Amino acid sequence: MDAVDLARRFGLGKATRLSAAPVARGRQGVVWRLETADGSWAVKVPFHESDEDAVRVSTAFQEAAHAAGVPTPRVRRTPHGSVFDTVDGKQVRVYEWVDLRAPDVGLDPARVGAVTAAIHRVGVPDAGPLDPWYREPVGADHWDLLIERLRRAGAPFAGRLAGLRDELVALESWIEPPETLRICHRDLWADNFLPTADGGVCVIDWENSGPADPGQELGCVLFEFARADAGRARALSDAYRQAGGPARVDRRGHFSMLIAQLGHIAQLAAADWLEPNPRSPRRADSAAWIGEILDEPHTRELLDTVLAAVRTRPAEHSEPPAPRMGY
Repeated sequence: MDAVDLARRFGLGKATRLSAAPVARGRQGVVWRLETADGSWAVKVPFHESDEDAVRVSTAFQEAAHAAGVPTPRVRRTPHGSVFDTVDGKQVRVYEWVDLRAPDVGLDPARVGAVTAAIHRVGVPDAGPLDPWYREPVGADHWDLLIERLRRAGAPFAGRLAGLRDELVALESWIEPPETLRICHRDLWADNFLPTADGGVCVIDWENSGPADPGQELGCVLFEFARADAGRARALSDAYRQAGGPARVDRRGHFSMLIAQLGHIAQLAAADWLEPNPRSPRRADSAAWIGEILDEPHTRELLDTVLAAVRTRPAEHSEPPAPRMGY
């Protein structure tokens, strides 16, 4: 990309350097680093082009979260107020640069809980349509067809997925409709809830934000950052409450979003292995992706352990305290 043109289009000051290659790669695109007279910037090039309407809600949510003190990169718009522009035939968007560290599910659970609460306090009610990705099961028949395709193709993880099939189907019986819909991040996994070089945390990749049940999203966060550690689950849940988080996890149905989303992720990763694409260009990429689920699956036993840790807690304050603004 032309660094000078890129900096001009987003009003970033005089360009001094653009990384020779992408410095990060995610499931939705690659990121380049741009240095200008005004600072450092993360330039995201999505694998699939979008439009302003498609990102209007998610971008406004991220901007509101940033304004409320949630640790997230500031969105940089063009001088005309647009999120996207096209440089050398590539659609790009720009964020302020944050020095991030590798994903770590061992982040301080109290900090994770407080930040999640702050995100949920920013989200406004939204009764719009809920994406099936977050609420629909894969279904027994689809699991069976997928496993058969993987076996025929010689997928190295086919046997492990087959061994987990009955557990995944049983988990899907827990799925229930959301009770309350608010705008949520909907992708609060460890690769988007990252430690920073200065010892803080930063939440990135808000593109999937949309209506969801915050209690069901909290269920995802508890699983990701606590797993079978009851102490971590309690610390995260308590910090979430103390920071004024509006949701609670008190029954199996609050893991609905987790079960649906991880089921669809496994399904997508397996499909990527069968047909490599820009999201997973090598079969090793998709095998590693589905391996994240197979290596430590979200079993009924594990989720019941999390639930038991957080369901019975001390009486809550009648008025939640103001959210912490520094992390």
